[in-house]
Amino acid sequence: MADDVEGEGAAPAPAPALDEEEAAGMAGFGVGGLVFNVCLLLLALLGVYRLYWRRRCGGETECKEPALPKMKKRDFSLEQLREYDGLHNPRLLLAVNGKVFDVTKGKKFYGPDGPYGIFAGRDASRGLATFCLDKEALRDEFDDLSDLSAVQMESVREWEMQFMEKYDYIGRLLKPWDEPSEYTDEEDVKEHSKQD
Repeated sequence: MADDVEGEGAAPAPAPALDEEEAAGMAGFGVGGLVFNVCLLLLALLGVYRLYWRRRCGGETECKEPALPKMKKRDFSLEQLREYDGLHNPRLLLAVNGKVFDVTKGKKFYGPDGPYGIFAGRDASRGLATFCLDKEALRDEFDDLSDLSAVQMESVREWEMQFMEKYDYIGRLLKPWDEPSEYTDEEDVKEHSKQD
């Protein structure tokens, strides 16, 4: 009779212990196993992505567009300068204080999506002098900057010097009454060797 009463009032019997093979098989399905598997998948995808870019870009971490040849020295009207805004032409030019600079190598700054992209293909003097990145700082016609203060003009000259040190000087920004200068190849070579 003691055998019959065993089920009443007694605690349920413990579940049978899992053997080692069953426990090892379930480890991959827990939360820790899921996180581990996702991490492995992400590492594999990262490896494939890096291999793809290395093959595509020749070992570079970022693909670089082929460098454009140096531009021959010449002068620009405002209208001619506007063609070099990065949208109509891959080369980026801008003018500061009457001088035109090739800023193509600074594409991440002066390209269409860059923080200073508004200046590409334009006379950036007023915007740089007033620290204004709005279209109001750009003029569609020649800007003689005569209304700028002495401090603002000094700022323009400082920007001009920075551009002279960092970028290729291409030529002058023509005033409406100016005629373009004729530059020889020899002058162009001298100018580039001075900057290098």
